[in-house]
Amino acid sequence: MHTITLIKGDGIGPSIMDEAVKVIDATGVKIAWEETYAGMSAFEKFGSPLPDETMASFDKTRVAFKGPLTTVVGTGFRSINVALRQQYDLYANVRPAKSWAGIKTRYEDVDIVIVRENTEGLYAGLEHYLTPKKDIAESLAVVTRAASERIIDYAFQYARDNHRQKVTVCHKANILKYTQGLFLDVAREIAPRYPDIQFDEKIIDAACMHMVMNPKQFDVVVTTNMFGDILSDLTAGLVGGLGLIPGANIGSDAALFEAVHGSAPDIAGKNLANPIAVIMAGAMMLSHIGEVEAAERVVKAVEKVVNEGVYVTPDLNPNSKVGTTEMGSAIVAAME
Repeated sequence: MHTITLIKGDGIGPSIMDEAVKVIDATGVKIAWEETYAGMSAFEKFGSPLPDETMASFDKTRVAFKGPLTTVVGTGFRSINVALRQQYDLYANVRPAKSWAGIKTRYEDVDIVIVRENTEGLYAGLEHYLTPKKDIAESLAVVTRAASERIIDYAFQYARDNHRQKVTVCHKANILKYTQGLFLDVAREIAPRYPDIQFDEKIIDAACMHMVMNPKQFDVVVTTNMFGDILSDLTAGLVGGLGLIPGANIGSDAALFEAVHGSAPDIAGKNLANPIAVIMAGAMMLSHIGEVEAAERVVKAVEKVVNEGVYVTPDLNPNSKVGTTEMGSAIVAAME
């Protein structure tokens, strides 16, 4: 029996998370879901967007499954997601983007995994105004050797474990000689430890251009926090959008799995939201807890339903009348 912290989130979160839980439970894996709250729903219920009850649950389970959150304005939290990543040192953000046969896009053979450093860089939160008039602001990017080593080593080990061929480090060391230079230097030091994995390096702006011109040249990409944030949205665009992209946040002794898209309050409660991203995140979670066969069953069922293009939400098929609930049920049926 696995005990997992469940945060359904805001907006469309509860509806897509209900379908994800339904699909995961249908695998037969025994999970005790410990439901807690974060975001706007938590603020309304507990007066805090990240209540002590939620932190206590995650402290205990060390695995969380989360829907999209709305960051409450004026509460001291820049981002609840960032707060969770820093609190539990979830240093590796992993976002795979793979083409779907049933979704027409510019390319048919995209298969890229973005591995993003998740705890420092420009998202370290070190920013302030330099004048009383608040007309000059400064943000500080923090890049440490220790964090660079562990994320780059994680990317190479991920490539090896998942039978990938190549790791590309994306950087801006030509301009940011110290912070980005340190990250690149560490990548060059670690690469020789993995002689079975090809190593490549690209300046971030050139990488963006090459990615939209010829994505086949990319396999596993490792980069710093903000660059990874941008690149992961770019790769999502190559395969059909954020509604298809799962996310994993991995630490040394804790992990959080989530949909990477927003809470979409405009369609909340309308049975329109696409649950694929969070269901695929659930498959990543199953693999993480050792339920690899169940994870593969989920992925194959999702691929079958999406590629057939019948029981999918309108964002994937404009002619479809199928809703969130019906799509989840179709995925369950595909597993059976």
